[in-house]
Amino acid sequence: MRHSAKTVFNTKMEELLRDNANLREEARRFEKQLKEYKNIEQTLKDTLVGTQQIVDEYKNNAKKDAELIRKEAELRAEDIIREAQEKVVKIHEDITDLKGIRRHFKEEVKRLIESHLTMIDFDKVREEEIPNEVQNT
Repeated sequence: MRHSAKTVFNTKMEELLRDNANLREEARRFEKQLKEYKNIEQTLKDTLVGTQQIVDEYKNNAKKDAELIRKEAELRAEDIIREAQEKVVKIHEDITDLKGIRRHFKEEVKRLIESHLTMIDFDKVREEEIPNEVQNT
């Protein structure tokens, strides 16, 4: 029976060695998969970090663009206000000029009327003098 105990022992030992080899091979496959998963995880982390950086850059650029647009709008508004104020000043100057022209025109018309009235009065006096001159002759 020794022989059979030895055979059983050898058979069991071979079985254990095969199981051990299979387990080692399985452990190597798991380690390889784990390494691949860690690589995938690192790639995902790098992608997330890169994506976050891109998002942050877009946000910063959007803020800069918005600020630039706001400043340009403010400058344009200031230009519009300045132009409007200049137009108001010009309109006031034009009104003042027109008032002066109107006053001058009134004075000219008044002088013309007074001149014509003086001529009418002069003609009246002349008409009155002419009959007197005719009588005296």
